[in-house]
Amino acid sequence: MKEKLHFNKVAIIGVGLIGGSLAIVLRQNGITNNIIGIGRGIKNLETAKKLGVIDEWTQDAKQGVKDADLVIVATPVASIARIVREILPSLKNGAIITDVGSVKKSILDEIESFLPDTIHFVGGHPIAGTENAGVEAAFPALFQNRKCIITPTKKTNKEALHKIKMLWNIAGSEVILMDALKHDKILAAVSHLPHMVAYSLVNAVADMKDFDENILNYSAGGFKDFTRIASSSPEMWRDICLLNKDAILDVIHRFQETLKNLETMIENADKEGLTKEFEKAKEVRDGLKAGIRG
Repeated sequence: MKEKLHFNKVAIIGVGLIGGSLAIVLRQNGITNNIIGIGRGIKNLETAKKLGVIDEWTQDAKQGVKDADLVIVATPVASIARIVREILPSLKNGAIITDVGSVKKSILDEIESFLPDTIHFVGGHPIAGTENAGVEAAFPALFQNRKCIITPTKKTNKEALHKIKMLWNIAGSEVILMDALKHDKILAAVSHLPHMVAYSLVNAVADMKDFDENILNYSAGGFKDFTRIASSSPEMWRDICLLNKDAILDVIHRFQETLKNLETMIENADKEGLTKEFEKAKEVRDGLKAGIRG
Protein backbone atom coordinates (compact mmCIF):
# COMPACT_ATOMS: atom_id res chain seq x y z
CA MET A 1 0.00 0.00 0.00
CA LYS A 2 1.40 3.38 -1.00
CA GLU A 3 2.30 5.63 1.92
CA LYS A 4 0.05 8.69 2.16
CA LEU A 5 1.21 12.09 3.34
CA HIS A 6 -1.31 14.14 5.28
CA PHE A 7 -1.25 17.12 7.62
CA ASN A 8 -4.44 18.16 9.42
CA LYS A 9 -3.47 21.83 9.36
CA VAL A 10 -0.79 23.64 7.39
CA ALA A 11 0.28 27.23 8.02
CA ILE A 12 2.11 29.08 5.26
CA ILE A 13 3.95 32.22 6.27
CA GLY A 14 4.44 34.23 3.10
CA VAL A 15 1.79 33.38 0.50
CA GLY A 16 3.66 34.57 -2.58
CA LEU A 17 4.92 32.75 -5.66
CA ILE A 18 6.62 29.91 -3.77
CA GLY A 19 4.32 29.71 -0.76
CA GLY A 20 1.22 30.04 -2.91
CA SER A 21 2.35 27.44 -5.44
CA LEU A 22 3.12 25.00 -2.64
CA ALA A 23 -0.31 25.64 -1.11
CA ILE A 24 -1.94 24.70 -4.42
CA VAL A 25 0.15 21.50 -4.54
CA LEU A 26 -0.94 20.62 -1.01
CA ARG A 27 -4.61 21.11 -1.87
CA GLN A 28 -4.61 19.42 -5.27
CA ASN A 29 -2.89 16.33 -3.87
CA GLY A 30 -5.10 16.01 -0.79
CA ILE A 31 -2.15 16.52 1.56
CA THR A 32 -4.26 18.80 3.76
CA ASN A 33 -7.79 20.19 3.96
CA ASN A 34 -6.90 23.21 6.05
CA ILE A 35 -4.42 25.84 4.88
CA ILE A 36 -3.99 29.11 6.74
CA GLY A 37 -2.08 31.92 5.08
CA ILE A 38 -0.01 34.30 7.18
CA GLY A 39 1.54 37.53 5.98
CA ARG A 40 1.73 41.30 6.19
CA GLY A 41 -0.18 42.30 3.05
CA ILE A 42 -3.93 42.11 3.55
CA LYS A 43 -4.67 42.53 -0.16
CA ASN A 44 -2.44 39.59 -1.12
CA LEU A 45 -3.96 37.41 1.61
CA GLU A 46 -7.50 38.31 0.54
CA THR A 47 -6.59 37.46 -3.04
CA ALA A 48 -5.14 34.12 -1.91
CA LYS A 49 -8.42 33.23 -0.21
CA LYS A 50 -10.50 34.44 -3.16
CA LEU A 51 -8.44 32.24 -5.50
CA GLY A 52 -8.90 29.24 -3.19
CA VAL A 53 -5.19 28.97 -2.47
CA ILE A 54 -5.81 29.21 1.29
CA ASP A 55 -8.83 28.61 3.50
CA GLU A 56 -8.29 31.46 5.93
CA TRP A 57 -5.70 34.09 6.74
CA THR A 58 -4.26 36.17 9.52
CA GLN A 59 -1.53 38.73 10.04
CA ASP A 60 -0.77 37.25 13.46
CA ALA A 61 1.78 34.48 12.94
CA LYS A 62 1.58 33.27 16.54
CA GLN A 63 -2.18 32.82 16.25
CA GLY A 64 -2.01 31.35 12.75
CA VAL A 65 0.38 28.50 13.57
CA LYS A 66 -1.58 27.18 16.55
CA ASP A 67 -2.36 23.48 16.12
CA ALA A 68 -0.50 23.37 12.78
CA ASP A 69 1.19 20.09 11.94
CA LEU A 70 3.33 21.77 9.28
CA VAL A 71 4.55 25.36 9.04
CA ILE A 72 6.12 26.54 5.79
CA VAL A 73 8.15 29.73 6.07
CA ALA A 74 8.29 31.29 2.60
CA THR A 75 9.54 34.74 3.53
CA PRO A 76 12.73 36.67 2.64
CA VAL A 77 15.74 34.84 4.07
CA ALA A 78 16.67 37.53 6.60
CA SER A 79 13.40 37.02 8.48
CA ILE A 80 13.25 33.21 8.58
CA ALA A 81 15.13 32.58 11.85
CA ARG A 82 13.38 35.48 13.58
CA ILE A 83 9.95 34.18 12.55
CA VAL A 84 10.76 30.65 13.73
CA ARG A 85 11.85 32.01 17.11
CA GLU A 86 8.65 34.08 17.43
CA ILE A 87 6.23 31.26 16.64
CA LEU A 88 7.86 28.56 18.77
CA PRO A 89 5.75 29.18 21.92
CA SER A 90 2.57 28.75 19.85
CA LEU A 91 3.51 25.45 18.20
CA LYS A 92 2.29 22.08 19.37
CA ASN A 93 4.76 19.30 20.16
CA GLY A 94 5.83 17.41 17.06
CA ALA A 95 5.13 20.26 14.66
CA ILE A 96 7.37 20.42 11.59
CA ILE A 97 8.77 23.68 10.25
CA THR A 98 10.40 23.96 6.85
CA ASP A 99 11.56 26.89 4.74
CA VAL A 100 12.24 27.64 1.08
CA GLY A 101 15.16 30.06 1.44
CA SER A 102 18.10 30.10 -0.97
CA VAL A 103 20.61 30.54 1.89
CA LYS A 104 20.88 27.68 4.36
CA LYS A 105 23.97 27.55 6.63
CA SER A 106 23.52 30.75 8.64
CA ILE A 107 19.78 30.19 8.97
CA LEU A 108 20.17 26.58 10.12
CA ASP A 109 22.90 27.48 12.61
CA GLU A 110 20.75 30.17 14.20
CA ILE A 111 17.55 28.13 14.34
CA GLU A 112 19.23 25.04 15.77
CA SER A 113 20.75 27.18 18.52
CA PHE A 114 17.31 27.74 20.06
CA LEU A 115 15.07 24.97 18.62
CA PRO A 116 13.64 22.62 21.28
CA ASP A 117 13.66 18.85 20.76
CA THR A 118 9.86 18.83 20.59
CA ILE A 119 9.75 20.93 17.38
CA HIS A 120 11.38 19.80 14.14
CA PHE A 121 12.99 22.02 11.49
CA VAL A 122 13.95 20.81 8.01
CA GLY A 123 15.80 23.25 5.78
CA GLY A 124 14.65 23.24 2.17
CA HIS A 125 15.23 25.14 -1.05
CA PRO A 126 13.20 24.50 -4.21
CA ILE A 127 15.30 25.67 -7.17
CA ALA A 128 12.36 27.15 -8.98
CA GLY A 129 10.84 30.53 -9.49
CA THR A 130 10.10 33.38 -11.84
CA GLU A 131 10.69 37.12 -11.67
CA ASN A 132 7.01 37.55 -10.71
CA ALA A 133 5.82 37.89 -7.12
CA GLY A 134 2.58 37.59 -5.19
CA VAL A 135 -0.01 34.85 -4.94
CA GLU A 136 -1.46 35.70 -8.37
CA ALA A 137 1.81 34.46 -9.90
CA ALA A 138 1.52 31.07 -8.15
CA PHE A 139 0.95 27.87 -10.12
CA PRO A 140 1.28 24.21 -9.08
CA ALA A 141 3.62 23.14 -11.90
CA LEU A 142 6.31 25.53 -10.65
CA PHE A 143 8.23 22.72 -8.96
CA GLN A 144 7.79 19.98 -11.56
CA ASN A 145 11.03 18.62 -13.00
CA ARG A 146 12.99 20.99 -10.78
CA LYS A 147 15.48 20.22 -8.07
CA CYS A 148 14.70 20.77 -4.42
CA ILE A 149 17.69 20.74 -2.09
CA ILE A 150 17.09 19.67 1.49
CA THR A 151 19.85 20.35 4.02
CA PRO A 152 19.52 18.04 7.02
CA THR A 153 21.95 18.21 9.92
CA LYS A 154 22.84 15.76 12.65
CA LYS A 155 19.98 17.23 14.69
CA THR A 156 17.29 16.83 12.00
CA ASN A 157 14.44 14.53 13.00
CA LYS A 158 14.36 11.58 10.60
CA GLU A 159 10.57 11.31 10.42
CA ALA A 160 10.21 15.03 9.73
CA LEU A 161 12.88 14.78 7.04
CA HIS A 162 11.03 11.87 5.44
CA LYS A 163 7.76 13.82 5.32
CA ILE A 164 9.37 16.90 3.76
CA LYS A 165 11.07 14.71 1.15
CA MET A 166 7.69 13.18 0.35
CA LEU A 167 6.12 16.63 0.04
CA TRP A 168 8.64 17.80 -2.56
CA ASN A 169 8.46 14.51 -4.44
CA ILE A 170 4.70 14.91 -4.69
CA ALA A 171 5.27 18.46 -5.97
CA GLY A 172 7.24 16.90 -8.82
CA SER A 173 10.73 17.86 -7.67
CA GLU A 174 13.94 15.86 -7.70
CA VAL A 175 14.96 15.88 -4.04
CA ILE A 176 18.66 16.19 -3.25
CA LEU A 177 20.10 15.99 0.27
CA MET A 178 23.08 18.29 0.69
CA ASP A 179 25.30 19.86 3.32
CA ALA A 180 24.17 23.43 3.98
CA LEU A 181 27.57 25.04 3.37
CA LYS A 182 27.97 23.20 0.07
CA HIS A 183 24.49 24.37 -0.91
CA ASP A 184 25.38 28.00 -0.24
CA LYS A 185 28.57 27.83 -2.29
CA ILE A 186 26.83 26.20 -5.25
CA LEU A 187 23.89 28.60 -5.21
CA ALA A 188 26.25 31.56 -4.97
CA ALA A 189 27.68 30.51 -8.33
CA VAL A 190 24.62 29.41 -10.28
CA SER A 191 21.94 31.71 -8.82
CA HIS A 192 23.28 34.55 -6.73
CA LEU A 193 26.09 35.59 -9.11
CA PRO A 194 23.79 35.79 -12.17
CA HIS A 195 21.54 38.16 -10.25
CA MET A 196 24.51 40.32 -9.28
CA VAL A 197 25.62 40.44 -12.92
CA ALA A 198 22.10 41.29 -14.13
CA TYR A 199 21.66 44.11 -11.62
CA SER A 200 25.13 45.47 -12.43
CA LEU A 201 24.60 45.30 -16.19
CA VAL A 202 21.28 47.13 -16.10
CA ASN A 203 22.70 49.86 -13.88
CA ALA A 204 25.91 50.19 -15.91
CA VAL A 205 23.98 50.77 -19.13
CA ALA A 206 21.38 53.00 -17.46
CA ASP A 207 24.18 55.18 -16.04
CA MET A 208 25.83 55.81 -19.43
CA LYS A 209 25.08 59.52 -19.74
CA ASP A 210 27.26 60.39 -22.76
CA PHE A 211 24.25 60.16 -25.08
CA ASP A 212 21.43 62.67 -25.44
CA GLU A 213 18.79 59.96 -25.15
CA ASN A 214 17.97 56.83 -23.16
CA ILE A 215 19.93 54.10 -24.93
CA LEU A 216 17.86 51.41 -23.21
CA ASN A 217 15.18 52.23 -25.79
CA TYR A 218 17.40 50.41 -28.28
CA SER A 219 17.74 47.23 -26.23
CA ALA A 220 16.50 44.12 -28.00
CA GLY A 221 15.76 40.54 -26.99
CA GLY A 222 19.29 39.70 -25.92
CA PHE A 223 19.54 42.47 -23.34
CA LYS A 224 16.00 41.92 -22.08
CA ASP A 225 16.36 38.13 -21.83
CA PHE A 226 19.74 38.35 -20.10
CA THR A 227 18.58 40.93 -17.56
CA ARG A 228 15.11 39.49 -16.88
CA ILE A 229 16.08 38.49 -13.34
CA ALA A 230 16.95 42.10 -12.49
CA SER A 231 13.18 42.51 -12.06
CA SER A 232 13.38 40.30 -8.95
CA SER A 233 12.73 41.73 -5.49
CA PRO A 234 15.52 44.15 -4.44
CA GLU A 235 14.83 43.49 -0.75
CA MET A 236 15.05 39.73 -1.20
CA TRP A 237 18.36 39.92 -3.02
CA ARG A 238 19.78 42.43 -0.55
CA ASP A 239 19.13 39.90 2.22
CA ILE A 240 20.60 37.01 0.24
CA CYS A 241 23.79 39.02 -0.32
CA LEU A 242 24.16 39.75 3.38
CA LEU A 243 23.44 36.20 4.55
CA ASN A 244 25.63 34.48 1.93
CA LYS A 245 28.28 37.18 1.87
CA ASP A 246 31.48 35.10 1.78
CA ALA A 247 30.35 32.71 -0.95
CA ILE A 248 28.98 35.51 -3.12
CA LEU A 249 32.15 37.59 -2.77
CA ASP A 250 34.19 34.54 -3.76
CA VAL A 251 32.26 33.99 -7.00
CA ILE A 252 32.22 37.72 -7.80
CA HIS A 253 36.02 37.75 -7.60
CA ARG A 254 36.20 34.72 -9.90
CA PHE A 255 33.85 36.37 -12.36
CA GLN A 256 35.93 39.56 -12.30
CA GLU A 257 39.02 37.54 -13.19
CA THR A 258 37.22 35.96 -16.15
CA LEU A 259 35.94 39.35 -17.33
CA LYS A 260 39.42 40.85 -16.94
CA ASN A 261 40.86 38.02 -19.02
CA LEU A 262 38.29 38.76 -21.73
CA GLU A 263 39.15 42.45 -21.55
CA THR A 264 42.83 41.64 -22.10
CA MET A 265 42.02 39.47 -25.13
CA ILE A 266 40.02 42.30 -26.69
CA GLU A 267 42.76 44.84 -25.98
CA ASN A 268 45.33 42.57 -27.62
CA ALA A 269 43.03 41.71 -30.55
CA ASP A 270 43.53 38.07 -29.58
CA LYS A 271 41.33 36.49 -32.24
CA GLU A 272 42.22 32.91 -31.31
CA GLY A 273 41.80 33.48 -27.59
CA LEU A 274 38.40 35.13 -28.04
CA THR A 275 37.21 32.32 -30.30
CA LYS A 276 38.26 29.66 -27.77
CA GLU A 277 36.64 31.55 -24.91
CA PHE A 278 33.34 31.94 -26.77
CA GLU A 279 33.40 28.34 -28.05
CA LYS A 280 33.91 27.05 -24.51
CA ALA A 281 30.96 29.10 -23.22
CA LYS A 282 28.76 28.03 -26.14
CA GLU A 283 29.54 24.36 -25.55
CA VAL A 284 28.70 24.63 -21.85
CA ARG A 285 25.50 26.61 -22.50
CA ASP A 286 24.33 24.30 -25.30
CA GLY A 287 24.88 21.32 -23.01
CA LEU A 288 22.85 23.02 -20.28
CA LYS A 289 20.01 23.73 -22.69
CA ALA A 290 20.03 20.12 -23.85
CA GLY A 291 19.98 18.84 -20.28
CA ILE A 292 23.50 17.42 -20.47
CA ARG A 293 25.17 17.20 -17.09
CA GLY A 294 28.91 17.28 -16.61
